[in-house]
Amino acid sequence: MATIRLGDVAPNFTANTTEGTIDFHEWLGDGWGILFSHPADYTPVCTTELGTVAKYKAEFDKRNVKVVALSVDGLESHKGWIDDINETQHTEVNFPIIADEDRKVSELYDMIHPNADSKLTVRSVFVIGNDKKVKLIITYPASTGRNFDELLRVIDSLQLTAYHKVATPANWNNGEDVVVVPAIATKDIPAIFPKGFKEVKPYLRLTPQPNLD
Repeated sequence: MATIRLGDVAPNFTANTTEGTIDFHEWLGDGWGILFSHPADYTPVCTTELGTVAKYKAEFDKRNVKVVALSVDGLESHKGWIDDINETQHTEVNFPIIADEDRKVSELYDMIHPNADSKLTVRSVFVIGNDKKVKLIITYPASTGRNFDELLRVIDSLQLTAYHKVATPANWNNGEDVVVVPAIATKDIPAIFPKGFKEVKPYLRLTPQPNLD
């Protein structure tokens, strides 16, 4: 099995989901995507995670991001579990869940870590850009629920830095100052970033976020 690294094209696959069969690349279209796995259906942490994603759907939509979950259980199990998620998390699951019973997708994306568990998937997260390339990989242990505010923050950074010659500093949130990339000479900054800039050090130059009015 090949290791997937940042910048690789996300492997394509066809899979059965709670919203019908999908061809992953076709389903993504020209948008961004999040593929994230769960150790199993009817598990407590996953129940809270899927409920949270359902509540965040408007935020993902705003960023042109589609979300798809995966576990190695079957469609009937998924459908029953969705009822529990909707009831306990006070929401409606509004995205597909892949039924990966043959572990085809799990193995393609290296989501099963035998030293952690030989059968169940770890909590993997892949953020995929509109060029179908992998932009972010985070792997959590089964015991730790994910922070979806952090995923939104990272997507804001990825989408900003894809189109502007900036990087985002530690703990950056949308709307805050950003770092001018080192490749831009200080003398060229005013022409590229007319909002002005602050030179903290010759290699550390800050400018207001360029894609905001």
